[in-house]
Amino acid sequence: MNDDQPRIPYLPTRIEGLAAIATNLSWSWSPGARGLFAAVDGPLWHLTRHNPIELLRRADPARLAACADDAGFLEAYDQVVAALVADSEVDQSWYATAHPELGRRPIAYFCAEFGLHSSVPIYSGGLGVLAGDHCKAASDLGVPLVGVGLFYTKGYFDQRLRLDGWQEDSDARFDPGSTPLDRLAGPGGEPHFTSVRTFDREVRIAIWRMQVGRVPVFLLDTNLEENDPVDRDLSGKLYAGGPDLRLRQEWILGVGGVRALRAAGIDPAAWHANEGHAAFMAIERLRELTTRGTSFADAVREVRGRGIFTTHTPVPAGHDSFDREQVSRCTGPLWEELGISQDEFMGLGANPAEHQHLFHMTPLAIRLSSRVNGVARKHGEVSRQIWRPLWPGRQPDGVPISHVTNGVHLGTWMAAQIRVVIDEHLGRDWGERVDDPAVWDPVLEIDGGRLWAAHLELKQALISFIREEARRRWAEHWKEAAHIVGAGTLLDPEALTIGFARRFATYKRANLLFSDFDRLRELLTNPWRPVQIIFAGKAHPQDGPGKEVLQKVYSLTRDPHLEGRVAFIEDYDLHLAHRLVQGVDLWLNMPRAPLEACGTSGMKAGLNAVPQLSTLDGWWQEGYTGHNGWAIPPAHGEDDVDGSDAERLYSLLEEQVVPLYYQRDRQGIPRGWLDKMRHALHVAGARFTARRMVKQYVSEFYAPAIVGGGPGDDPPTA
Repeated sequence: MNDDQPRIPYLPTRIEGLAAIATNLSWSWSPGARGLFAAVDGPLWHLTRHNPIELLRRADPARLAACADDAGFLEAYDQVVAALVADSEVDQSWYATAHPELGRRPIAYFCAEFGLHSSVPIYSGGLGVLAGDHCKAASDLGVPLVGVGLFYTKGYFDQRLRLDGWQEDSDARFDPGSTPLDRLAGPGGEPHFTSVRTFDREVRIAIWRMQVGRVPVFLLDTNLEENDPVDRDLSGKLYAGGPDLRLRQEWILGVGGVRALRAAGIDPAAWHANEGHAAFMAIERLRELTTRGTSFADAVREVRGRGIFTTHTPVPAGHDSFDREQVSRCTGPLWEELGISQDEFMGLGANPAEHQHLFHMTPLAIRLSSRVNGVARKHGEVSRQIWRPLWPGRQPDGVPISHVTNGVHLGTWMAAQIRVVIDEHLGRDWGERVDDPAVWDPVLEIDGGRLWAAHLELKQALISFIREEARRRWAEHWKEAAHIVGAGTLLDPEALTIGFARRFATYKRANLLFSDFDRLRELLTNPWRPVQIIFAGKAHPQDGPGKEVLQKVYSLTRDPHLEGRVAFIEDYDLHLAHRLVQGVDLWLNMPRAPLEACGTSGMKAGLNAVPQLSTLDGWWQEGYTGHNGWAIPPAHGEDDVDGSDAERLYSLLEEQVVPLYYQRDRQGIPRGWLDKMRHALHVAGARFTARRMVKQYVSEFYAPAIVGGGPGDDPPTA
């Protein structure tokens, strides 16, 4: 933001602490803080899409003055301020008490994207949201994590759909002054910078900081006047451009990220690369050691010993690789500083299974990390098979790639209405006992009528939100009223509502439900048992087939034969994601197995007592119990997998899902469906939270790297 302009120009002295609350993203998972901002101005809180900085910038000074004189508001305010102060203490945190031997040296967590809040649009989907939840859970637990990423001044992209349903992409510029981002400065207030040399030019990098509870996240920015115009755009947009731009972005992230931490005086005890985009981080650490006199072999042992790598996808397109000549131009003769030959350097990124002429980021990360994991049990198995060629002669079971199943941040994703129901049943202190899976067992006895009432409130809120979004988009940029029909304005709050919100990649099969149009029409338009589907999601700007799937889905939203019971909500973001996972009746996930690494959206739905219907892939293979939703088993030995899965999907909906939802007692309550809801909540809460995930990373990955720092298993071949 501009240092000459205050982020929040006016606050009464008695409540000036609202600025500190608004600029630490811990407010986003604090019910007290969220309630406090809503109490300032409820309609404005809604209009700013829950952005407290924008709320306070735009609030009427008279209203702020009234809050400063309101006894009830001040009581709530003092409690939130006290909680923020308490959160700054780490001595009594889980990490400090469970692992005193680890000390306070931080763990560096590198990722190409962080999905923390919709007001900071530097994320594209699941990877970024997972990284955000990882940071939030680390903050809750007192884990000394430090995030490192890129500051995309143009965000990912804003999605606009033409009338024919074709996705158009526009820049998502945002004002840093409306975000909790601050330029990192030294003791005298001077800005901190670092630099990286690439393609024969020095690129200067500014460093921004965002506080996520106890966890700082540092973001790198090349949009500086002193940089070459080409280099200024390096951090401009997430996943933009071709391989050349992507390569340079990853070089900035990895090398620049290490140097940014050094500039900030941070000396990590362990280094976690979240996906291969960050693998150059290990190269810079090698360079640091060899230029100080360490031999290359010893440097590799040191870097590997403190390195952790998480791979997030079995899909080949998700693993970056670059032309070796381009890598040489990007890095310069770095191998000379490492004390090795150019061929040896390129061998660090070799994939013996394919494309010998390319430099592969995932093999690079695997070679320079002693601890490697997938993000679900099934994904661990698939990853061992995929990367087995790096260990010639080993069977898949002997490949040293384990798994940590992803989890989602409870405080972020669980709706307030569901939390209140749990409070009433378990007592308000249940959050203090959440580490014990047994604390969730009484959830199976929650009063059905109370849970159903809370769900209907969330469902009504979702339908109202969708209608208001359609109204806003029509007023602001839709040129044709025909858009309104497909935007969900005809949705029925009484009908069984299915949610599908994913990235529109072909393997996620958003169009599987449309395989048999006549069968689908009968399912949706049954006047006694109607069904409706809400879609949302973006296709990658370079993914033509994904855009075609999206266009097909969108075309059906305006088909009169479906009576407005299919909706597509434009420009999917975290703000909409919260509404969807909290307000639909059923979450649908139809990846083509085994291509789904994890699929955390179903976990978020589960935390809101929303059951899932999915293929047995990703987390659902280990999370499905038979009571918390429905599963489509693998289609073994069948030529038409999509056709087989579609048949099973239709049969489940027709014979089990829809009848169960509409089977009501005299009070109009679906008792059988409520049993599924309770089990969905129980399984998600007991087994699939980010808190459980981060604790597993600490015990199985971070602690060994910090205490031992040893090389772990035998490294893969180069």
